[in-house]
Amino acid sequence: MKKTAITKDIQSALTPNGVLQDLLDGNNRFVNGKLEGADNSALVQQTTGGQFPKAVVLSCIDSRVPVETVLDQAIGDIFVARVAGNFENTDILGSLEYSCNVAGSKLILVLGHESCGAVKAACDGVELGNITAMLENIMPAVRKSADEIQGEANSSNKEFVAKTVENNVRLTMDRIREKSPILKEMEENDEIAIVGGVYSLHTGKVEML
Repeated sequence: MKKTAITKDIQSALTPNGVLQDLLDGNNRFVNGKLEGADNSALVQQTTGGQFPKAVVLSCIDSRVPVETVLDQAIGDIFVARVAGNFENTDILGSLEYSCNVAGSKLILVLGHESCGAVKAACDGVELGNITAMLENIMPAVRKSADEIQGEANSSNKEFVAKTVENNVRLTMDRIREKSPILKEMEENDEIAIVGGVYSLHTGKVEML
């Protein structure tokens, strides 16, 4: 059971690769039904004066992918930025920059998931209120998949949807580097890593891209 929160000294000693392995180990515990558990009361008390998370996860809002749970992380362990379709925008980029450049996190994990509703809606060209503008962020991935996958370019084609989920993660990672010189430089200096993965709704497993 986790009883000790991450301190500044602990965070400083972490490496991007070590943090990624820690998250993947947590996911393995989740998949195998061996969650570590946490003394939340102790962690709440220890983190009142500050926080030193090891990573920031950019994920979808999907209720079936509770990030801390599927990665077996506790209070104070990770930042989580969530938006339907796990894409970046100015607010998300600012959040990622804060997480890494100000608060000291070592890893950015862009986490897509199987059968993403936002991706399916983008594949189908859904237009509805503010959802229309939101889905524009996913359209580059849809167009890329249309060049790569045969068959219908809509949500009825499971292979097309799966490829678009992957492409959306990869393109989001690319745009984070393009739009944030701060994060790009940190990655080039090996201060952080920017990685991507896809969560399986069927197995609970995170597969890295």
